Amino acid sequence: MHPSAASSRRHPPEFERAARAARCVLAKTRLRPAIAIVLGSGLGGMADHLAGSTAIAFAKIPGFPRTTVEGHASRLLIGTLGGVAVAAMQGRAHLYEGYTAQEVAFPVRVLWQMGIRRLILTNSAGATHARWRPGTLVLLRDHVNFQARNPLVGPNDARWGPRFPDMSRAYAAPYRAIARTEGRRLGIPLREGVYAAMLGPSYETPAEVRFLRRIGADLVGMSTVAEAIAAHHLGISVLAISVVANAAAEARGPAIHHADVLAVGRRAQARLTALLSAVVPRLAATRET
Repeated sequence: MHPSAASSRRHPPEFERAARAARCVLAKTRLRPAIAIVLGSGLGGMADHLAGSTAIAFAKIPGFPRTTVEGHASRLLIGTLGGVAVAAMQGRAHLYEGYTAQEVAFPVRVLWQMGIRRLILTNSAGATHARWRPGTLVLLRDHVNFQARNPLVGPNDARWGPRFPDMSRAYAAPYRAIARTEGRRLGIPLREGVYAAMLGPSYETPAEVRFLRRIGADLVGMSTVAEAIAAHHLGISVLAISVVANAAAEARGPAIHHADVLAVGRRAQARLTALLSAVVPRLAATRET
């Protein structure tokens, strides 16, 4: 007997587990979110701007991984932003906490089961060069996965998506165009770049940063990619935004500390909130890409 067959007798398939979790969330609110936002390190305060929100601890959602990292509140908020119903995750699980890629991606599959087809991923990241100062907002146009993990490993359930999804358009270009337009209108400078995902939890060495810069990576972090892969597999359109928290090892002066990453994220929250408040209604009005 295939190991996965024996396992399915003990535990329901992930599709059913995600459906159960989605029903649990939707039973706690009358809102039916159209868009979801995942808030990274130090960025969770943005969810406080949701109107009429209901907060649900990750621990109360069946199967949801609980984060152990400071700066991640481990709550799902359902409320409105710019008049649009949204689901906002205050925090996320990471591979370096010991979770599998499937566990990290599970919340995205729950959001899909809730009917969400548009996803905004945010994170705090290091810049591989000194041109981008801390606090800069960067729209991701692509990624490089150095985590040696993929949430699609294992038997493929065609209800999620195809066995071999094309990742050439993982980050929706029309969504980036909307963000750029709103950024110009609000006077919020935006960059675009490529994100390299490392396993962590240690920060990168100078040699690693030099390598990443040479292969075309502008940013480096420890999250986002497993979620983006799972979302694209599901047909969810993705906008991803990094907040530059620091210059990575080779370009920096003082040592990098997580507390500094959180502080930069908190300082960037006002601009990120203003941008998302303008972007969300426009994304909700677009056709799914």
